[in-house]
Amino acid sequence: MSTLADATTEKLVRACRAQIGDELRSLTYFTPDEAEHLYLRDELERGDKLGFVETERRGFDHQRTYNWSELGEYNFTLRDFDNGYLVRVIADESGLYLTTDSLTMMQFEEVTSAIKPILAKAD
Repeated sequence: MSTLADATTEKLVRACRAQIGDELRSLTYFTPDEAEHLYLRDELERGDKLGFVETERRGFDHQRTYNWSELGEYNFTLRDFDNGYLVRVIADESGLYLTTDSLTMMQFEEVTSAIKPILAKAD
């Protein structure tokens, strides 16, 4: 059974592809209890989603912690790797992480701004 409605999955994939195009490597939706791969670029191999998902789920607790920060509202988490980036976005009890090739900080901000409202409605 799919975690998300097909229409929501399509909106998330479309929003990411519109903002970052072919630089999108993968897209995974998660909640505290479930996870679902939504997109994987053709030439890439599907890895073990649970390794990343368990790490990114920690963001639910971190988001609550950051709510008390003088820095303002939490937007996204960016992880830098040798061969790309992982971006985590959380809205309430829904999360999404995407992996990308090289992007500018503006592109990361744009893609997270595009998907956060979709995630908020996915709860």
